[in-house]
Amino acid sequence: MAKNKILDRIEKYVGPFCITTGKGFRLKDFDPRDTRGLQLDKSEAADLLKRGTEWLAKEQELLYAEDRWALLLIFQAMDAAGKDSTIKHVMSGLNPQGVQVYSFKQPSQEDLDHDFLWRHVKCLPERGRIGIFNRSYYEEVLVVRVHEDILARQKLPSHLISKDIWEERLNDITNFEKYLVRQGTIILKFFLHVSRKEQKRRFMERLERPEKNWKFSPSDVKERHFWDQYADAFEKAIRATASKRAPWYVVPADNKWFTRVVVAAAIVQALKELDLSYPKIDGAKRKALSAARTALLND
Repeated sequence: MAKNKILDRIEKYVGPFCITTGKGFRLKDFDPRDTRGLQLDKSEAADLLKRGTEWLAKEQELLYAEDRWALLLIFQAMDAAGKDSTIKHVMSGLNPQGVQVYSFKQPSQEDLDHDFLWRHVKCLPERGRIGIFNRSYYEEVLVVRVHEDILARQKLPSHLISKDIWEERLNDITNFEKYLVRQGTIILKFFLHVSRKEQKRRFMERLERPEKNWKFSPSDVKERHFWDQYADAFEKAIRATASKRAPWYVVPADNKWFTRVVVAAAIVQALKELDLSYPKIDGAKRKALSAARTALLND
């Protein structure tokens, strides 16, 4: 299939989930079970993903060779939405030397002695590389917003904790992302949208299958009680920070195979739009290569 046709197909599966403006965005307008009418068995889905990851691997090589752009991928979701497995499968064919994955857990004491973006800034990808944030600075307007007692432990001066703090943090994030984009970092943000029913099924699977027990935490059940609050926080965050330069993708996550296809397609599409190429060789470099070739032939 010609690349242009493939790109057209990619747009079909990526476009409906890409949010470039928050105006009018409502999470309830997106169905976690959606597959855009695509019905595949496991082998067909695996083959489609394989083709996507192979293309992605070629784009990664060009990204590294050109050494001008960095790619930052941010993954956010409710528990058990499939962030880890999506990262594992979509990135499976890439050169690990050019990929950096960071999973942000609770902040350390050192982190709390700095601003909320500090620990994330340290982990930004260099030019030519792909950085993956498995959870990110968005937790500061998600879990901290839902559990405001966490905010009290962040050592902020009391007069800075006002009713406007969430709007202020969302503005800080927006401005931070604008800055990164102006420095050559491409930002793609993925919200893996799982339903409450599917989350329960996956939790039960973790409890019933011994090899998956390690994935389950009693806190997972407690957090389900805050489902509506988290959904509201996600909606507000996406609404405030979606832009053409740093879009959100609200990816249906009830069918893992479709989640992976959409994420891979979105990354391929973004890299193709950069029109990456290998560095051109100038005359002096070409002469040097010719001399080196001659020397090797005469060795």
